[in-house]
Amino acid sequence: MYSQLIQILGNEKVSQNETILFQHSKDESYHPPVEPDIVVFPASKEDIIEIVQFANRQQVPIVPFGAGSGLEGQATPIKKGISISFQKMNKIVSFNPEDMLITVQPGMTRLELNEAINKHGLFFPVDPGADATIGGMTATNASGTSAVRYGTMRDQVLQLEIVLPNGQLVKVGSLAKKSSSGYHLNGLFIGSEGTLGIFTEITLKLQGIPEAILAARCSFPSIESSVKAAQAVLQAGIPVGRMELVDEVSMKKVNYYSDTSYPEKPSLFFEFHGSKAGINEEASLVEMIAADLGSEDWVAEADSKARALLWKARHELAYAFRHENPKLKAGGTDVCVPISKLGEVVKFARDKINQYNIEGGVLGHIGDGNFHTICMYDPANAEEVRTINEIDQHIVQLALSYGGTCTGEHGVGLGKMKFQQEEHGESLELMQNIKNLIDPNHIMNPGKIFPS
Repeated sequence: MYSQLIQILGNEKVSQNETILFQHSKDESYHPPVEPDIVVFPASKEDIIEIVQFANRQQVPIVPFGAGSGLEGQATPIKKGISISFQKMNKIVSFNPEDMLITVQPGMTRLELNEAINKHGLFFPVDPGADATIGGMTATNASGTSAVRYGTMRDQVLQLEIVLPNGQLVKVGSLAKKSSSGYHLNGLFIGSEGTLGIFTEITLKLQGIPEAILAARCSFPSIESSVKAAQAVLQAGIPVGRMELVDEVSMKKVNYYSDTSYPEKPSLFFEFHGSKAGINEEASLVEMIAADLGSEDWVAEADSKARALLWKARHELAYAFRHENPKLKAGGTDVCVPISKLGEVVKFARDKINQYNIEGGVLGHIGDGNFHTICMYDPANAEEVRTINEIDQHIVQLALSYGGTCTGEHGVGLGKMKFQQEEHGESLELMQNIKNLIDPNHIMNPGKIFPS
């Protein structure tokens, strides 16, 4: 069947090599790998149109594959079929520094993007941690450490070019910074996880690099007091660029892994963006708030190397946990709740990890109510896999009971499908109807978000 596709694209754009198939069988999640039938490497939108038209005729599943850094199984081709790799589609299509806009192909990574634009005094603010592709970040509505100030991918994308399941090429959105015209189709496709179409071009808003950046860290006697401090900072209207929570267990791991000597207590990490005078004033206000809630060890750094070292604790947490036993994997969940409920849910998560006697930590983008758990487990041990799933389920259900969401940024994929009915109720049927309307043959990443 795939001989026709090979003939259409040419041998250099397809592979059925076992190593390549395995590389495209999974992401970073705990879900078991499933190898696709074939991997294709399109170099243009025309190639993607050909691939989608072929798949629609043959009713073969299509699964987009970016960097493979996802955490909920979105890139796993559970019904086999065609895996589309965007390695060859990582170029800048157009760049207008004056308008602070750029259009890129979906295979460009966030680090490649920032390397290209930083010399123009601009940067792209969404930072999920991994060097994910812009297409993958758009497909999952990624966010990260800077979301408290700059928002998520939905706040950055102005226009999308998409190949629909019937092979039609469409553009949604515009180059204007805002619009009151028609349905907000950008919002529909962003976060759709490849279930509605394939991105070929993505137009993004960019930000000016701040005149000055200041990073800071402080620790607290308890998780509750650290969360209260974060709430107080937000209520005071201080425009922090980043605000991250790292719990005491995680700080111990960081010290061991990085040979640092940070206080092994719940800690907040901050970053302030703006003028030199402005960020110093903002940092002083946050320091006072932190001190009122029990913090005694405020450390601030303006030098770029010192800032990077300070943030190392947050960015290398997963590596720190894996370091002691490389055979284990890091699982866990991410939820997002109203800020007023955050302290309770974070403490609940920490207590659950302790109760199940699993090695793990709690960390998160506390400024927007989103946090993550890291739970170490042996993927070959069914009991340990069951345990981390139980921990996740307890945390998610508490988050949902407070009007939160089962995922703040990792997406639904395979891992969060079981919570969709509870979270969305009757509107889940509306989502399924939209899926059926746009993709009646269910060729686009079937079995993700909801069963199909």
